[in-house]
Amino acid sequence: MAGGEHQEETGPASRKHRLPSLNEVLSRKTRPPVDLYMFYLFLQREGSEDILDFWLDVHQHEQYCRAYFKDVRKSGRTIKEDWPEYWDYARRRGSIYGTVVGVNGGRRNTANAGDVFGDTGAQDEKAARSPSPNPNPRVSMTPGTAIAADAPRSSTPFSLSGRTPAFLNVHGATRAPTVIPRTKPMTRQDLIESAERIYFRYLSPAGTIGSDNNHEVYLPPSLRIHSFPLSSAHEPRTQNELNLMAQIPDMFHAQKEYVFHAMEQDAFPRFLRAKAFSNLTPVSALVRLILGLVILWIGLAVGFSLIFLNVHPKSKRFFLFLPYTVAILFLISHQYELDPILILFNQSESIPFQLVSIEEPYVKKLLVGRALWVAALTAGCTVALTMIFWAVPGYRL
Repeated sequence: MAGGEHQEETGPASRKHRLPSLNEVLSRKTRPPVDLYMFYLFLQREGSEDILDFWLDVHQHEQYCRAYFKDVRKSGRTIKEDWPEYWDYARRRGSIYGTVVGVNGGRRNTANAGDVFGDTGAQDEKAARSPSPNPNPRVSMTPGTAIAADAPRSSTPFSLSGRTPAFLNVHGATRAPTVIPRTKPMTRQDLIESAERIYFRYLSPAGTIGSDNNHEVYLPPSLRIHSFPLSSAHEPRTQNELNLMAQIPDMFHAQKEYVFHAMEQDAFPRFLRAKAFSNLTPVSALVRLILGLVILWIGLAVGFSLIFLNVHPKSKRFFLFLPYTVAILFLISHQYELDPILILFNQSESIPFQLVSIEEPYVKKLLVGRALWVAALTAGCTVALTMIFWAVPGYRL
């Protein structure tokens, strides 16, 4: 299965000897420092958090659709009676909600975005476009204004495409995106509004009136959706609009699967390397590099001074291990992006200089092992450097 709905053994007990999967992280089944919140902060640092936002919003949209179908069944009506256009579409094309609505045994819809709303190109030239659901004032879209001729597009799902990475953002995000709880029965207009918001926030091509270009998510040409001919401002009236509305529940599933695999193959492995094998952010590691170089320079200056002033007793040179230890610890911590002192207190950085407890068992085991290696390497380099400066004969200039 794709799209993050894989069936697998989950839970802390199943992850004692392995790292979590992307599906487990997205399902909020993991704990810091490899939970959804930390993954969101990691993507935000790279300026790619819109990829995750898109997946979460589509997942929420699909949950809304499932909730609508369940509400219909609880009312005693069948989907065929309540929404005949969708029933006919699902029966002919298949649907990801097949097990909920009782169609085709749950067979997934394999149609791509070219099939969803794919036959509306000519109709779009005759119909007004839907208003934008953005906080900006709503603007009615007229034919010919949807797509700019030379609109720039991203070339990869994780291209920054004009976004600014939060590399130097010390404060970062205050929270990861969460699923909004449902407080009332879902209606078809709610589903249209949800799909409309997703389209204009993430899929509307650059240059489209009402689109938010800063959040556009790259998709290959076969999965792009170039228009959204429905509007949440009024209910569909014509038969053509009713037929289009029947495609709303399955509208973004192929795009969701593509984004899931893009994260799984690109960003998620880097996230695991950053959080399961290290506990520092790049900013914090950079600060350690600068401090390490400064302290090492001070230590070397003092060491050479003791040699060339021929200070006695010679044992005073052993005190050089103090600046050397701190300097080498900072430099090796920068190299590995891992601070063994923080590991001693079971801590990892979420954003620069802000800590979270390490709760994922296997990650804790990995970090403790690497922390011991960093500590041993620091001790070895410190002893070697201290002994070199102690063994050199004094010579007063």
